[in-house]
Amino acid sequence: MSEAVTLLAMFEDFEPASSGVEKLQELGLKDDDMNVISGIPVKHTILGRPTAITYVSRIGMLGALLGMAFGLFLIYGIPYLYPLLVGGQPIFPIPQGLIITFEMTMLGLMGFSFLGMFVDSGFPSYTPKEYTPEISAGKIAVLFSCPAGEQEKFIEALKNAGAETVVPVEARQL
Repeated sequence: MSEAVTLLAMFEDFEPASSGVEKLQELGLKDDDMNVISGIPVKHTILGRPTAITYVSRIGMLGALLGMAFGLFLIYGIPYLYPLLVGGQPIFPIPQGLIITFEMTMLGLMGFSFLGMFVDSGFPSYTPKEYTPEISAGKIAVLFSCPAGEQEKFIEALKNAGAETVVPVEARQL
């Protein structure tokens, strides 16, 4: 591709947007070359897109393991380093240890999952993002790049698929 043109196709509903994505795939665009923008969350299977890869569960599991290790350190590590003998009480209490270990595990899981959502979503983003006010009104947009010489072929295919408008992307003041 010597020079690419970025186009924005606006659809009224999910069904024509799905057929528009299929048309783009038939014309040779890869899934990485197009972006579906919607005002509401859309399941990837509705539009025929691949499953999004997320690492939130792995990051959360790492947090759970670190939290469990910290809980075990609180229960067994600190009394080992600084034993405090109290009449008739064990140095390593099992029931309290289970509670504290569980709480630290859940705290690590929740904290790392929360941070993992930000890391996985690319927050904070310092690059400009594409936005069109019509998306807030319930429309679905497909943003894609195509070769400059084949621009008319892509526009015609998306119009036949049910696109309301297919226009080149331009910077707008919000």
